[in-house]
Amino acid sequence: MNMRYAGAAFIDRHFHALTHRNYRYLWLGQCVSLIGTWMQNIGQSWLVLQITGSPFKLGLVGAFQFLPILCFSLFAGIIVDKFPKKNILLVTQTVAMILAFTLAALVLTDTVKYSYILILALLLGLNNTLDLPTRQAFNIEIVGKEDLMNAIALNSTTFNMARIVGPSIGAVMMAMLGAGWCFLLNGISFIAVIYGLLHIKAAPYVRKQRSSEGVMKEIKDGILYIARDPLLAQTVLLVTVIGTLAFNFNVLIPVFTKNALHMGETTYGTLMSCLGIGSFAGALTMSFRSKQGPRIKISIIASLLVAVCLIFNGLSSSVWLCGLLLAITGFFNIVFATNSNSNLQMNAKEEYRARVMSVYSLVFAGSTPIGNLFAGYVADRFGANGAFVSCGILTAILCLLIIWKYKRAASGRASVTEQG
Repeated sequence: MNMRYAGAAFIDRHFHALTHRNYRYLWLGQCVSLIGTWMQNIGQSWLVLQITGSPFKLGLVGAFQFLPILCFSLFAGIIVDKFPKKNILLVTQTVAMILAFTLAALVLTDTVKYSYILILALLLGLNNTLDLPTRQAFNIEIVGKEDLMNAIALNSTTFNMARIVGPSIGAVMMAMLGAGWCFLLNGISFIAVIYGLLHIKAAPYVRKQRSSEGVMKEIKDGILYIARDPLLAQTVLLVTVIGTLAFNFNVLIPVFTKNALHMGETTYGTLMSCLGIGSFAGALTMSFRSKQGPRIKISIIASLLVAVCLIFNGLSSSVWLCGLLLAITGFFNIVFATNSNSNLQMNAKEEYRARVMSVYSLVFAGSTPIGNLFAGYVADRFGANGAFVSCGILTAILCLLIIWKYKRAASGRASVTEQG
């Protein structure tokens, strides 16, 4: 009995978002579904590399998958504001399930082609354009503002737990049965999150559009709102850099495994799991400190440490050293992402939150096509090691410029205040 109370007290103290019934349904569904998602991620990357042998073409698949987010994310924020988010998520999760089954059928019937993978990646990207900002904005409706950062950290914990388990299972499945089974199991896994969504009962926030406002006016208004707030603007710019240059592991790790380490699917799955272990630890760390709230200094420090880790990843030549460095990289990646996400959601006004999170989706995931193409091109020319180093150096330079810009602006405001 005492252990039961101790467990309840631990959850209440560190994972308070789980005390909300609606959030539990969503979280448990994601625990299953995200494992399938990561199985598909590594299966698709390895399949493309086997079919084409080209790091650039692998980067092109990533570009196709995230290009719609780059093009349409700002419009998605307007849609998210106008419809119940639960209903939107039911549609997007169902579409993602159908796409996974389609890819599984193509591979299992031996009719898959590179062009088909590109088309399915593009369709999944269109679906995710609506899914990502909806999922971000839905959190606050089911846990409230007080437990928002804890919910975001728990979402990261789930995502990265799946990043550990999914690649491990996926690597075994690919080695024994082929990539098609990864896609099939991913399709089945969506049943869990759809079931959870159907059981959520929450009063939705739907913003009423003023008749005088057009879509472009609303988008412009949201962007100007971010630009005028130094905290939001600096966070968005840092997220842009990290999202573009530091999250290209779906391109770089399979290329590094095959071309630099000369290893197969098992090593690839192991390295992806190492990245997940570090990310999982980072998510737990942020969950434990969630009651302290987000801090811009955490995003600043984490962004620079991510850059350093990328450079060291590029200089490594051992499987074990690379695994360790990827774990450290994953840790700081998630510390940065969780803190930045929380900063934006907690500091944005309610009527702007969906639009702010659509911009977040744009710069974090929508910038991936640029990053994937850049990483794929550099890896084609100079190998995965050169791509890791290049991404790390560029990340460091751009983050330092952003930090300097806002520190200088803050100093200028302080001087004006003192003179006044």
